[in-house]
Amino acid sequence: MRQPSDPETVMGDNHHQSLIEQETARANVDEEPLSANQRDFDGTRNWVIAILCASYTVFHLAVMNVYPLETWAYRLSHVGGGLALGFLLYSSTRFSDAMSKRSPLSMALLALAGAGILYGFAGVAAIWINGTILGERLPPAWAMQSFGLPLALGTGLAILNGWLFPDRNRARFDAGDVLLAIATIAAIGYIIFFARQLQLRAGMPMALPGDMWASITGVMLIIELTRRLAGMALVIIVGIFVAYAFLGPWLPGIFQHRGYDAKRFFSYIFTDNGILSAPIAISSTYIILFVVFAAFLQTTRVGEYFVNLAFAAAGHKRGGPAKVAIFASGLMGMINGTSAGNVVATGSLTIPMMKKVGYKPQTSASVEAAASTGGQIMPPIMGAGAFIMAEITGISYMEIVYAAIIPAVIYFISVYFMVDLAAQKADMKGLPRDQLPKLNVLIKQVYLFSPILVLIGALFAGYSVIRCGTYAMMAAAVVSWFTPHAMGPARLFHALDQGARMVLQLVAVCATAGIIVGVIALTGIGARFSTVLLSLADQSQIFALFFAMVVSIILGMGMPTTAAYAVAASVIAPGVINLGVEPLVAHLFIFYFAVMSAITPPVALAAYAGSALAGSDPVRTSVESFRIGLAAFVVPYMFFFSPAMLLDGAWHEILHVAVTAVIGVYLLSCAVQGWFLGHANMVLRGLLALGGLSMIAGGWLSDGIGIGVAALCFFFQKQSHPAPSQD
Repeated sequence: MRQPSDPETVMGDNHHQSLIEQETARANVDEEPLSANQRDFDGTRNWVIAILCASYTVFHLAVMNVYPLETWAYRLSHVGGGLALGFLLYSSTRFSDAMSKRSPLSMALLALAGAGILYGFAGVAAIWINGTILGERLPPAWAMQSFGLPLALGTGLAILNGWLFPDRNRARFDAGDVLLAIATIAAIGYIIFFARQLQLRAGMPMALPGDMWASITGVMLIIELTRRLAGMALVIIVGIFVAYAFLGPWLPGIFQHRGYDAKRFFSYIFTDNGILSAPIAISSTYIILFVVFAAFLQTTRVGEYFVNLAFAAAGHKRGGPAKVAIFASGLMGMINGTSAGNVVATGSLTIPMMKKVGYKPQTSASVEAAASTGGQIMPPIMGAGAFIMAEITGISYMEIVYAAIIPAVIYFISVYFMVDLAAQKADMKGLPRDQLPKLNVLIKQVYLFSPILVLIGALFAGYSVIRCGTYAMMAAAVVSWFTPHAMGPARLFHALDQGARMVLQLVAVCATAGIIVGVIALTGIGARFSTVLLSLADQSQIFALFFAMVVSIILGMGMPTTAAYAVAASVIAPGVINLGVEPLVAHLFIFYFAVMSAITPPVALAAYAGSALAGSDPVRTSVESFRIGLAAFVVPYMFFFSPAMLLDGAWHEILHVAVTAVIGVYLLSCAVQGWFLGHANMVLRGLLALGGLSMIAGGWLSDGIGIGVAALCFFFQKQSHPAPSQD
């Protein structure tokens, strides 16, 4: 639901609309959606979708804070509601203004799909009515025996229709997508109703045919929504895993297993061993909580204040807008849990400003992508990564947060070095002060940082994460009353609506990741892969970590970082830990590389999102974002060699590794940018890279070598570029 663009900004200067304010106003015109399925709403459909989305958000907040539900029922409601809303949102998109006639084949497919889905829905409704309203112990025989196959076939035909005939006018809800929403209600409704019994019989010979057909329908719906919202890469990956569950007896070597029939496999997948496992457990709590918090910050324009303050403080400096992007994108990326989504949310403002001071479109998009991706590794939220890690490992949340502080800070320092050196090399200037927000005005509004301070303070005070996120949302609503964008009922409704829309992609991909996790658990491929990893590494921890890095990046190229980490941790972490690597080190290592896959060619989703905003070449942008974020590929090895970087050691050890790590990433940044005291030739760049890499191990000897190489480069450049005479 659109909010009218307000000419005022948080800066409060109504007489002079600066360049930043103009860009902000333009960005706010389309600030809400992140994808095509969230555009072009109007009329009754808009209100229907908005009310459903707001209700979805309120349901989650109520369950987390007021009225807890049984775990399975809550997670299934989270998945089912997300699927149904996702299909209706997709249906609400107008692809064209011209009316298009539906082909006879499409009409036939929809007729058959409708018959099957509606029959299946009637069967599930009869089961519900019989068991809940009439109180009968046994459901009607016809419903239990015959609802499933028509429901699954009808769902398959509706999905096929969507694949074959996607380009239709969407002036009203599309019949095929409404049918998919109904199929979702039927399949998930059946599983919720029989959740307790399903827990006992899932994956066993006693599983019922209805369990299988409802689960098959649910899996098809999850994969289809993932295709629509996240693309084909993850769909192909999950398709390979599902096929593997059935083809095991005919595969060679470690891939061979005894195989599973459909009834056992699909009923097993829809349990907390699969779809309802850690990814959905986190998606239904922490992810939706902090995505809604981000929606509150956007709706009240409190998030905009962070960007404006950064521009006021650093916008006039060399390469200022790029440095602002590092701060603002890192802060928001920490909260909203998706690298590409954060690029779109903050890049609509920062990328145009970088271009205005002389950064190439490609570089502007690359800086934004690197900074937004880095937000995923920044405590205390880490884009929900800390919560997933705590869930998987059993390590306390606060221990993970403390350990991640220095590596995250070093990453952002390295990105800052990259930006500053690039600005020096191109002799860039900052923006004129008269085109920037007034720092003295913004300082008076520093209370707008209260939501972040409340969040961090409550976390470190020991409150539950859910309570902390709720308090932070309340703080955002309260402080908005001191701005022109006070959160009244309309803005509150808008924030609840947008929170649901922003989280739907993550619901789909987390459920899909759960399918992969379920296959790994059922077939035991994770343990066998770990065994192979150990044999390839030949008891070498560093080789094992290298393989872990490669697998994490490859998995991350096909799915959002949250899901990539969950899958990679299931496959790789056990083997690495068996080699003697500390569990926290192993999981942080895997998590970092899963996150950095978003800026790693050839499939760098965050870089692609930035290139779309900047109008740059996607491939070149992905290569440059990889270069800018290069330190993230070094930092995990640093904390492997030096546990003190994870705050595991005496204070002087921690200080030593932190300082030398900063020097190391500075030398690497100079090597990448080709600029030290001046232009650096290839020989000098090679020496700088050698000096930076030598400081990875964190030992006194290796650090001494690095500093010695740096001193040699300094002396050489001083001789090559003497200071100009003062006379």
